[in-house]
Amino acid sequence: MAKMVRVNYTVRDPSISDASLMPYARARLFSKTTSVESIGLLDSGASVNVLPYRLGCDLWLDWSAQKTDVQLGGNLSGWEARAVLLNLKIEQLTVVPLVFAWSRNEVVPLLLGQINFFQAFDVCFFRSQSFFTITSRESNKSL
Repeated sequence: MAKMVRVNYTVRDPSISDASLMPYARARLFSKTTSVESIGLLDSGASVNVLPYRLGCDLWLDWSAQKTDVQLGGNLSGWEARAVLLNLKIEQLTVVPLVFAWSRNEVVPLLLGQINFFQAFDVCFFRSQSFFTITSRESNKSL
């Protein structure tokens, strides 16, 4: 299994091309009963991982069964959120458990933030070259 992957930035708006490049990566999320493929935005400015409401429903999560409230900040400060533990497989790397703030917001993207995506993976952004690398923390232990 790969320990490091190189991922190209994604053009969000072809009309402005390079000005709209964003660091999105393929991700598979696993709940206890199912898994869902998605695209996650690697957001080093996000304090926590954020799971959009619809994606949580696709994973058969039960909002009322989640008892730990999470207070989100910024643009999401007015939205309810609950803590959920999911497994995530990013690109071709190993599966890792991550904590998410499952937001009631329907339009927020899947955000991969400081707690705890950036604790499980090292990410190097090469924005001027339109790519980034993701290295699993597990592979760094052998260095």
